[in-house]
Amino acid sequence: MHDLAKYFSPQSLLEISKSEGLEIDPVAAVCPQLLHADVSAIVAKQEFGIEYAEILAGITNDTLGCPAMNQLSCVIFLADTLEPGRGKTPELEHLRQLTQKNLYQAVWLTSDYIIKHLLGLHTLIHAQIILTRNWFMEKAKIQLAPQKMKQPRNLQDTINII
Repeated sequence: MHDLAKYFSPQSLLEISKSEGLEIDPVAAVCPQLLHADVSAIVAKQEFGIEYAEILAGITNDTLGCPAMNQLSCVIFLADTLEPGRGKTPELEHLRQLTQKNLYQAVWLTSDYIIKHLLGLHTLIHAQIILTRNWFMEKAKIQLAPQKMKQPRNLQDTINII
């Protein structure tokens, strides 16, 4: 469902987006393929009767993510980038393993991976992926902070911590 509109023409994506009242920012106007996720959610609802908000959000967020997106959206976002057909590089393998351990960190670092890839292509980068990255980075750091606390090595360290 998340890629229902992936192969729609750029013109169709723009037309459907406009007719449905979606905001078309300057980056999406130049790169209409970025609209495929939003349009896929519209098609899922209109053509397949999908009404469940979390599913529609997951479809909408599959390409650029979204700050504070729900777990289903996170899973779809990660699966879209990390599916096996994308390759077996050490970085991708690390990200795939991370999805099993820490969802916030996986979204953060997968966003980094996407941004680095786009920088290498010298193409426009949509602000939404940066917002997604920053939100999940902050949440992951909060989750990871207790793990980085100094562990006592001996009785004196324990007394000093207390």
